[in-house]
Amino acid sequence: MTRYKTSVRYRAIFLSDMHLAARACRSEDLLSFLKSHDAAVIFLVGDVIDFWRLRRGPSWRASQTEVIQQFLAKAQAGTRLVYIPGNHDEELRILAGTTLGTLEVRLRAIHDTADGRRFLVVHGDEFDDVVNKARWLAVLGDIAYDVASAVNVGVNVVRRAMGMSYWSLSAWLKYRAKRIFNGSKFEGLLTAEARRVGATGVICGHIHHACVRIIDGVQYVNTGDWVDSGTAVVEHFDGRLEIVRWTDQLRAIESKPSKTPVAPVTS
Repeated sequence: MTRYKTSVRYRAIFLSDMHLAARACRSEDLLSFLKSHDAAVIFLVGDVIDFWRLRRGPSWRASQTEVIQQFLAKAQAGTRLVYIPGNHDEELRILAGTTLGTLEVRLRAIHDTADGRRFLVVHGDEFDDVVNKARWLAVLGDIAYDVASAVNVGVNVVRRAMGMSYWSLSAWLKYRAKRIFNGSKFEGLLTAEARRVGATGVICGHIHHACVRIIDGVQYVNTGDWVDSGTAVVEHFDGRLEIVRWTDQLRAIESKPSKTPVAPVTS
């Protein structure tokens, strides 16, 4: 069984695109991440609950309820939670400006890192031409993505039998589609918006592709997702930002032979 570390603490954690309710949601991986990582502030950068998927029929799992419970437990323990709804949970934008204990709902936020940099934190869908100008295409693409996620299972059974590593068809299709319809415009619009509001960088989600890079002098940070990649962005206490590829770490641990089964360590 898998062993993972406990009580890894950061100054801030950024999570997006969990898509709770989606069939392909990696809620078990996310749950293990939440149990073993903490921070003074956690930003939920949109698409936490997938209302689009819920409208197509019930698909909620017990582990997804446990994820919600973990967030609430962290909030009750004093962790500041900043929830920035995305396009899949846009129904919650009506609550923007609401604060309940340490839980805040915002349309966007500004985060200052320990080394003095200022980041705009936003989901990013408002800078996506497909979502804003051809919503029907976005909904159709979401259904196709759901189907591709189901196909992933069969594809990777074959790949494992051939000794090959995991590969996500749905992630590849989504990223290629985003590049075709938006090109590099998405990143450019986000970095331009960060510059406009006086920030030195932007932290977003939406396109399910984790990365940290500089675009025209502005740091562009994407948190990735918890459907395909299982990634988060963390801020260390010196202000350094890093992508944590948690699902990859779990796969690496599980692939190592072990003489004695080790039970998961939970906090």
